[in-house]
Amino acid sequence: MDTNILLESGTNELEILEFTLGDNHYGINVAKIREILSYQKVTPVPNTHPSVEGIFMPRDVMITVINLKNCLGMADDGQEGLFIITNFNKLDVAFHVDQVVGIHRVSWNEIIKPDSTINGEDGSVATGVIKLEGKLVVILDFEAIVASISPETGLRVNDIDSIGERERSENPILIAEDSPLLSKLITDCLKKAGYEKQIVTFNGQEAWDKLQQFAQEGTLEQNVHCVITDIEMPQMDGHRLTKLIKSDDRFKKIPVIIFSSLVNEEMRKKGESLGADAQLTKPEIGSLVDAIDRLLDKAGN
Repeated sequence: MDTNILLESGTNELEILEFTLGDNHYGINVAKIREILSYQKVTPVPNTHPSVEGIFMPRDVMITVINLKNCLGMADDGQEGLFIITNFNKLDVAFHVDQVVGIHRVSWNEIIKPDSTINGEDGSVATGVIKLEGKLVVILDFEAIVASISPETGLRVNDIDSIGERERSENPILIAEDSPLLSKLITDCLKKAGYEKQIVTFNGQEAWDKLQQFAQEGTLEQNVHCVITDIEMPQMDGHRLTKLIKSDDRFKKIPVIIFSSLVNEEMRKKGESLGADAQLTKPEIGSLVDAIDRLLDKAGN
């Protein structure tokens, strides 16, 4: 299946690949997918996580295979199924699923954010739900799944310890990040790095509303010196937010940093075309602080 579907940047749209596990329907952002392969025999690896089926080597690249049914606590009925090969946070991982249904182009504002009964701060594996052709499709948080199996793939918070204490509280930062867990990790790390003044929003729309509010009040300069945004967010994604900021004379001088698991070569080009000042993958929290320092110093803040 060809997953290389090109979307115009900043339109707030994405492609969702719908797939099944048993009778349940799930989704993944096509931007995370490298390819889809028919089932291949894998080599088990001793003493690994129970959800890791093993490894295989398509085209001389070793890839770990994760049994998604096992991750979600579902019984494995022995279907051969398919491997969805993903790439995010600079990792190639295969997810074993039953069937692929198809690809849907949707808008981020059609994706419903699960409420706290489903998605607590300790981390559900659902990032959103969307109604497609009369059925509910759950969009899974593949980063959280991988991090639960291999914690070192998550934010490298220890990178902050080497920075040491310094005072940067005069620089307020606006953050758009829909994961409560990641949002807390990011804000805690930035506080450690001296950035005490933060405004946290949970999607691009909330961040955009805040910017407009400050502009109308005449308090923009006091409230926002830098914007950090994820790409994948319900309501409004980070690319759309970046496009709106950089095409508006009131905001375009504010540095925008895209901090996302999706920053690969193609996504980097999209971000650059929209005017992003820096783009970093999620584990690189130390590099995020370096980028904030550099951009704020350059702006004279």
